[in-house]
Amino acid sequence: MVTVMLKIAVCDDEPFMAQEISDLLSKYMEENYLASYRISSFSCGQALLESDRDFDLIFLDIQMEPPDGMATAKMLRQQGNHSLLIFVTVLKEWVFDAFEAEAYDYLIKPPDISHFRRTMDRALRTLRQRPAKSIVIQRGTSREIISLDHIVYCEVQGRKIYIHRRDGDVTSHYEKLNSFEQRVDGRFFRCHRSYLVNLAYVSGSHAGQILLSQGSRIPVSRLRERDLTQALLRYMKERES
Repeated sequence: MVTVMLKIAVCDDEPFMAQEISDLLSKYMEENYLASYRISSFSCGQALLESDRDFDLIFLDIQMEPPDGMATAKMLRQQGNHSLLIFVTVLKEWVFDAFEAEAYDYLIKPPDISHFRRTMDRALRTLRQRPAKSIVIQRGTSREIISLDHIVYCEVQGRKIYIHRRDGDVTSHYEKLNSFEQRVDGRFFRCHRSYLVNLAYVSGSHAGQILLSQGSRIPVSRLRERDLTQALLRYMKERES
């Protein structure tokens, strides 16, 4: 299933090439009426590795200063990263090495527009077919895997995040909400400085509160009410696509 917010990384040490790929992506999204996406650019593999973000799709140059694109890809896989990797390079002979790193596709610079569009078409189909994502919660020496589908909302109290699930269970752990927000996908909306809500469970809003399908309510800040309406409209539209 493709996420509501499509998160894309472009990693290339040539600024003009990174910009060209970003422009191609933006144009593709506009042509396909995909309004909710975010493109992050990185000038080297190390910066990408240190970003600690969960991307759906990564465009990765091969020829860069160490670690080059191939080494970066292998380290990403060793870290358990499952992003779709698309290598971009001037050298055709790298193609077999690219697939050893579990590359999704391989584009030759400068990217052919038709090839680029076909690659994006396939990538979106693949992402739509993926199972729901999960998040790993670290508590001391133990870890718990929670499906994002099961999270209704999260709230911060003190230094802890409390994760409210659809079965009524609540899981807590130490983490900043900003950090947690970076690890989930676009179905989650920051409705308040202390709350993050799964749009799939929102049934409405009234008088500064969000009404949830389970019957509970959480606050929405006055400045975020209009953004909430727009986020819900995007969510419903993209869920039907």
